[in-house]
Amino acid sequence: MSKLLSDSSRNRQIGIALVTVTTLMFAVLDASAKWLVQSLPVLQVVWLRFLFHTLFTAAFFVPGMGARLFVVTNPRLQLLRGLMLGLMTGLNFIALQFLQLAETGAVQFSVPVLIALLSAWLMNERLDAKRWIAICMGFVGVLVIIRPGSHGFHPAIFLSIVNAFLYAAFNLMTRRLAGSDDPVVTQLASAAVPTVLLAPFALWSWQTPDSWQTWLVILIAGLSGGLGHTASAMAHRYASAAVLGPFLYQQIIYMTLGGWLIFGQLPDSAVAIGACIVVMSGLYLLWREFRSTPFKG
Repeated sequence: MSKLLSDSSRNRQIGIALVTVTTLMFAVLDASAKWLVQSLPVLQVVWLRFLFHTLFTAAFFVPGMGARLFVVTNPRLQLLRGLMLGLMTGLNFIALQFLQLAETGAVQFSVPVLIALLSAWLMNERLDAKRWIAICMGFVGVLVIIRPGSHGFHPAIFLSIVNAFLYAAFNLMTRRLAGSDDPVVTQLASAAVPTVLLAPFALWSWQTPDSWQTWLVILIAGLSGGLGHTASAMAHRYASAAVLGPFLYQQIIYMTLGGWLIFGQLPDSAVAIGACIVVMSGLYLLWREFRSTPFKG
């Protein structure tokens, strides 16, 4: 699944549909996590999320892939990627204890801006003046969201910012692994690593959920995480990142809607304005990337 299928209108439409499923599932995951961490230890919620993700992925792909699902070409990078995913999820879930879904989502959309910055720094990719302006505007948008020194500021926002930097590096690592390992193998490995490593800590702090509703939300969190990563891996088979990138931003709609319906929270004007600035900066960078990789068909 690591190879991009022929570039056609139908394949691009399938890829866009799959990335829409991805954004919806990740919004459901964050909403489920925010609900769970109000009553359960964060480590336990993170571990259960990855446990069900691992079980779902194995059950879904073993019939078709068999032993190939467990063949890892680059174990060191897979281990590091799994550690990063576990750390990012933990930081995100802690932040969700204190912040609105729309706030964490808005900061997360600075990732394309950070990827451009890290690519210039770590991979020596050349950025022109317009890209640098877009990067600077993206950081202005983040500052508008976090409002340092204002009454709306909460220190947990820094966890989301660290998470965004890690996620940008995580995406660059995923690009590198795409050339050696099947995306489904990578997805399973990245879920299995935190499942194994966090098990002792999660069980040590274990609190038995007191209702079937809590178990249901735990299951939803695990399934939505697994489905989201599966749909993302499949989407990148049907269409390029340049095609799919702009459609990732629809997640902010689902995050805002979930925050309102489930928690009665709506973003204030600073979050809305900052999110718009961050999104526009990211879309511009994705558009420039799109222009540099035109369609063949």
